Amino acid sequence: MAAREVALIYEPRPAFIPFHQRTKRWSCIVAHRRAGKTVAAVNDLIIGSLECRKPRPQFAYIAPFRAQAKRVAWDYLKHYAGPFSARPNESELSVPMPNGGRLMVFGADNADALRGIYLDGAFLDEFGDFKPSVWGNVIRPALSDRQGWAVFGGTPKGRNEFWQVRERARQNPLEWLLLELRASESRILPNAEIEEVRRQLTAEQFAQEYECDFAAALPGAYFGREMVGAERDGRIRSVEYQSEANVHTAWDIGYRDDTAIWFFQVVRGEIHLIDYHASSGQSVQFYTDLIKSKEYKYGTHWLPHDAKAKTLAAEGKSIVEQLAVGLGLKNMAVVPNLDLQDGIQAARMALGRCWFDEGKCYEGIEALRQYQREYDEDKKSFREKPRHDWTSHCADAFRMMAVAWREEIKPQVKEEPIRGLTVGNLHKVTLDEMWKSVPKESARI
Repeated sequence: MAAREVALIYEPRPAFIPFHQRTKRWSCIVAHRRAGKTVAAVNDLIIGSLECRKPRPQFAYIAPFRAQAKRVAWDYLKHYAGPFSARPNESELSVPMPNGGRLMVFGADNADALRGIYLDGAFLDEFGDFKPSVWGNVIRPALSDRQGWAVFGGTPKGRNEFWQVRERARQNPLEWLLLELRASESRILPNAEIEEVRRQLTAEQFAQEYECDFAAALPGAYFGREMVGAERDGRIRSVEYQSEANVHTAWDIGYRDDTAIWFFQVVRGEIHLIDYHASSGQSVQFYTDLIKSKEYKYGTHWLPHDAKAKTLAAEGKSIVEQLAVGLGLKNMAVVPNLDLQDGIQAARMALGRCWFDEGKCYEGIEALRQYQREYDEDKKSFREKPRHDWTSHCADAFRMMAVAWREEIKPQVKEEPIRGLTVGNLHKVTLDEMWKSVPKESARI
């Protein structure tokens, strides 16, 4: 069969040419809005697949959510891969390539779909919105046996994990390509458009979305100011376990979603967050074993109010009763059912007293930084309720902690009742009558 030459229907913007010509395995692209990052990413994956000499190459575009990945990149992928493949798989969001390879679209919210596959290359779009464990637990292992490459892309959203990737790229130019595209420098958007956007957005929004400023406040973040304050004050650092104080836990319980657990100590009015855990789909026994495996001296395990509900699947037992089998019923307590906004306010107040262990609580710290209100695209404003994503359960568990820690610092001194003086039927007394009622000591010479 005669070879057929097919040309790409993609012409890269000049700003992305260094990206397509790179020779490094790791790359980081920090790009302003409407720079064309997704189109460049999709075509780079197509080029990588066509140039790969390994059998059955596999390349993936990964966004924080599968629905988002499909909405943002799937049509682009089918369009630009069209000359090479006429059979895209709509249900699996994959495109077969003529060399036996595949181009795939995934969401990091369903990381299990990525487990067990190999990858020759991956583009991780809006990496700052990924759950931090997805890269280390799922994507990085998928690249190992094929020595695949990865590109981390996105727009700044505070000093989150994407910022850390950018810092790693900046500090290791021999191993990383770092491409930063600011609207004022990229020449992609007309100057008139940039100035109009500048007038219509707040200074913080423009700095973040168009000038790629990681220091700008994250819009809609519930605890953004408090977490910046904790970092500024040096309260995110190594925090040691103090064996003379009890370790308490605060939970948010899920099954299909994450169960999140904060481990904290109350030390002279300070809240020491010394450990954190989050996982999904695990049994009650798993969490019982997890608690026991940590060599802490435990105080109270604080559970959300719905942990008292009994389920038929658990033979009529509540989560409290199931955990009590391994942890002891006397160590269980249920946090009062506060209104969401009251709980968030309690969390804000508690954050001023919090010291976080940067290593063991890393994922929890990132979740608190990124916990945001939901954005209403129609009204162009933030709603009162939180956006439900990977940060939600961590923040809910932290709210449990914020309410629980006050119970841990209540004085245990028994207060004596105030006793009054009763005189006559009308319970009225004069100062002279009070004086007469006081026992007098006889004078001694």
